[in-house]
Amino acid sequence: MRKALDALYDGAAALAALFLVGLLVMVLLSIMSRQLHFHVPGTDAYAGYLMAASGFLALAHTLKRGEHIRVTLILAALTGRWKKGLELWSLAFASALTAMFAYYCCRLAWQSRLFHDISTASDATPLWIPQIAMALGTVILAIAFLDELVLEIRGQRIAQSSAEALRNE
Repeated sequence: MRKALDALYDGAAALAALFLVGLLVMVLLSIMSRQLHFHVPGTDAYAGYLMAASGFLALAHTLKRGEHIRVTLILAALTGRWKKGLELWSLAFASALTAMFAYYCCRLAWQSRLFHDISTASDATPLWIPQIAMALGTVILAIAFLDELVLEIRGQRIAQSSAEALRNE
């Protein structure tokens, strides 16, 4: 199960990286079209869709690597049962919150499909298509938080700390 979950997080991160490459292509195409005096409709909208997709799909991978911003001032002052209790409460609350977020993101994409909701930009893209990446990213993030909660309950969680956060400049 651990290998499957890690593969899920890594796969979502790889997909996020591909969307970032797509974002670069859209930005370069937009710049080139202005310089060479031709128009490619929808490049700004597609760049926005790709940026949102890459951000949402990278959330779980970022969480599992300990790169999310955490306020550890109170946590650092606690020890023993109090520290474990706060960790459990935080992870349970985050799991519930991201599960609700994932539900509503999936519901939004589904409703956009049902109502034939389209972009107001010149591309007129059906909005459920870019919303799928947001829904998928939030579902994977909810799985990652639940994974962290289960690991914490079992006493197997290794608190990742960002190397960048440890640098004192």
